[in-house]
Amino acid sequence: MEKRVMTDSKRRKGLTVASALLGGVLVLSACSGGGSDDPKGEGGDSTSQAKVDEAAAKKSSEAQIKITPKDGSDNASINSAAAVTVTKGTLTDVTMKTAAGAAVAGEISADKKSWKPGAQLERATAYKIAATAKDSDGRAAHENASFTTVSPANSFIGNFTPEDGSTVGVGMPVSINFDKAITNKADVQKGITVSSSSGQEVVGHWFNANRLDFRPEEYWKGNSTVTLKLNLDGVEGADGVYGVQQKTVTFKIGRNQVSIVDAQTKTMKVTQDGKTIRTIPISAGSPENKTYQGQMVISEKFKETRMNGATVGFTDDDGKGEYDIKDVPNAMRLSNSGTFIHGNYWGAKSIFGSVNTSHGCVGLSDTKGANDPNTPGGWFFSHSIVGDVVDVRNTGDKTIAPDNGLNGWNLDWAAWKAGSAV
Repeated sequence: MEKRVMTDSKRRKGLTVASALLGGVLVLSACSGGGSDDPKGEGGDSTSQAKVDEAAAKKSSEAQIKITPKDGSDNASINSAAAVTVTKGTLTDVTMKTAAGAAVAGEISADKKSWKPGAQLERATAYKIAATAKDSDGRAAHENASFTTVSPANSFIGNFTPEDGSTVGVGMPVSINFDKAITNKADVQKGITVSSSSGQEVVGHWFNANRLDFRPEEYWKGNSTVTLKLNLDGVEGADGVYGVQQKTVTFKIGRNQVSIVDAQTKTMKVTQDGKTIRTIPISAGSPENKTYQGQMVISEKFKETRMNGATVGFTDDDGKGEYDIKDVPNAMRLSNSGTFIHGNYWGAKSIFGSVNTSHGCVGLSDTKGANDPNTPGGWFFSHSIVGDVVDVRNTGDKTIAPDNGLNGWNLDWAAWKAGSAV
């Protein structure tokens, strides 16, 4: 009997504990969501992770910023790589600095959807971009990126002639000299276009891995306009070496002037548009030092210049130049190897038109100081521009190499086109 009483007592205590525990569960449940049937506390549970994430998402901006190049990039373009764009919002602030802290100027577009730097970037330089945008509800978004531009060792440039905006003669080719050897010649040539307002076909010719010239079959049409476009940004010229130039150049072709030097008659006929405007007596290379033959283009003009025979292989037994004239007047370069057409004040006036006496240049009578425009040398200098043609004939020497100066006209059209990579 006693045993049953104790059992009943324990049962009552057990019920009391169970009731207390149940009450605890109910209290805890109430703190966690107020009677939800969801055992995980999700659904209507405002303190669950899903609810936290949802609330955070509602507070985040919808604006999506994109910075190019991507963070950590190297070998980035100095022309077009840096840019910031935004979707589902508008840009409010963009800053760009070098790793050293120098600010780079730039401008947000009128629609506030994009930004770009205001000038070409420097090669081999680390940059940082920080961008801020807002969405339609005014909520801000931020993005940052760092990148490094292509280094000189991993890029190439082409030094070209003639200059933008210049006026040149009808023989002036577009000549591009690359600072790195080009192995992917076709890709590089495809990135360069040369066109003329005359409609002449223009073709490129590779003289070697570093030099590419362009010209039409015949001389440029007088008074036409030539346009050179360099679209080399990102073009791989050789393994791991990329172009960086993005440029358009235009130049004018002047009147058609071609001067014909005849070493036998020792005269030069200056023609414009096919008509002879003056015949000038000359003295070409002596029988021991003949002048090259061929079509030569004036590449430089010097009112006065020094000519030292030692620089072109004409030396005496003591190693000094056979001649060293420090004030040669009215000199115009015809080749890289030292061929000029120039004024001569030291020779007797009687030699011009009667005997060839030079070391290979074409000489015209002139005066010391290059101040008399009425001498043959002074007149021809003032009537010539870079790109004019001097066609030298009957010297008895070989034809000048087409890559010795700007003298590719000495290749016929078939040979010229054979040097194209495209």
